[in-house]
Amino acid sequence: MPLLRKFFQAFRPAAPPELPDPDAELALGALLVRVAQADRDYQVEEISLIDRILQRLYQHNAIEAAKVRATCEKLHAAAPDTDTFGKLIRETTGLEERLAAIEALWEVVLADGEQKEGELKIVEDARKAMGLSYNDSQAARERVLQRREG
Repeated sequence: MPLLRKFFQAFRPAAPPELPDPDAELALGALLVRVAQADRDYQVEEISLIDRILQRLYQHNAIEAAKVRATCEKLHAAAPDTDTFGKLIRETTGLEERLAAIEALWEVVLADGEQKEGELKIVEDARKAMGLSYNDSQAARERVLQRREG
């Protein structure tokens, strides 16, 4: 048995890769990924949208945004709950950035034209953790809908 164990261990990484401590950007990115994956159908369109949001909010080029999103996917997978990401955003950003964050979450929720219960729960949990009101969230949702129609 020890020989077989050694054989399998040779193909496993020695230690899991170190993930960076999340900052507001990585926390928002992980929340965007969490919303996109809530319906267990993580589509190319959602991945591209997350990349575009990261480019817009954090002035990344396409390659940088994709790298950040890939890190956010790993953080989401290994990650604390939604509240932890939301609180990190609340504690490290101002109101304007938090409003932009909730709007970005709505962009991902509304991307496929459907609002699923799991996605809505993540947005609601994030809203509360970021210290935003229900009206702030609904106003952000309306702005996203208006842009989609316009």
